[in-house]
Amino acid sequence: MMHEQPRPNNVTIVDVAREANVSYSTVSRVVNNFPYIKPETRERVEAAMMKLGYVANLKARSLAGGRSQIVGMLIYELDTSYHVEIVKGVDAEIANSGYDLMLSTTHKRKGKESTYVTQLTQGMADGLLIVLPRNLEAYKGDLDQKRFPYVLIDHPGLGCNTVLTANWQGAYDATKYLIELGHRRIGFVTGLIEIASAQDRLAGYQTALRDYGLWVDPELICKGDFLEQSGYEAVLKFLALAQPPTAVFASSDMCAFGVMKGVQEAGWRVPEDISVVGFDDIPEASYMRPRLTTVRQPLRRMGQVATRILIEHIEDPTLPISQIEFPTELIIRESCLAPTESQFL
Repeated sequence: MMHEQPRPNNVTIVDVAREANVSYSTVSRVVNNFPYIKPETRERVEAAMMKLGYVANLKARSLAGGRSQIVGMLIYELDTSYHVEIVKGVDAEIANSGYDLMLSTTHKRKGKESTYVTQLTQGMADGLLIVLPRNLEAYKGDLDQKRFPYVLIDHPGLGCNTVLTANWQGAYDATKYLIELGHRRIGFVTGLIEIASAQDRLAGYQTALRDYGLWVDPELICKGDFLEQSGYEAVLKFLALAQPPTAVFASSDMCAFGVMKGVQEAGWRVPEDISVVGFDDIPEASYMRPRLTTVRQPLRRMGQVATRILIEHIEDPTLPISQIEFPTELIIRESCLAPTESQFL
């Protein structure tokens, strides 16, 4: 039995991606005529759009209402559950809105971020969601001048719509928890330090140490990038110190997973030898053994609320700026213990 093709007025980016056997972000880049796409991939996507009527549908929308009914989303990577959870929240809100999602990934290239924003704002999208921007200063002024609707996710911004969590407070609370367990040498693995949330988490950690009269030891702060490998490499450096830390606080759960892997491969134990805390509370955190103590931020909720704010501002540009900060929550599981006397020798 032949599968019925979606009717043109119901065709979405999901249908095109499935037909062409590519990712949603690839379809988004083809639709928006972005560079860096293999010719054969572009041809396959365009053939799928033509077959399903997607291109004609976009044009009809724009002509009929003056809008494309597309929400653009710029995200620097899709390789962790942090990003996926935010996208799921965006998608849940989009599904009931009458809009489609155009997703673009920069793969951490700052130049691409500015280029993609320029292209997305040239008629193909009505508004823009920007997750963890790395190069905001390069294009924020232009967005503001054009009065193009946009919302920053997990990033503070002056005079613009923002949805984020209390990153500083979350890091402070996690560090305080470790100190109150009895830890005095607490290693910290940063996130990608050019991102504001990473800076806030580092500052929260440092402030908690100072508030409890502890020295902020530079050798216990290791540069990371939120990803697993950076946590793995950082903890190997910590373990090589004359006096290793008794606990490590990682700036993301993925980074914490790398820390746990490095500790275990070195023949140490979590939490008996080293306690570990993460940040985000992605689904995998509760599946690890031991289960990871972490700082929860409501990632799906952030995506949903940011999308709702964006659509409201697309449809009514006179609305006042919305700046939402969700509280974090320390989720205590199994990866932390009070240090033993032998760890201080």
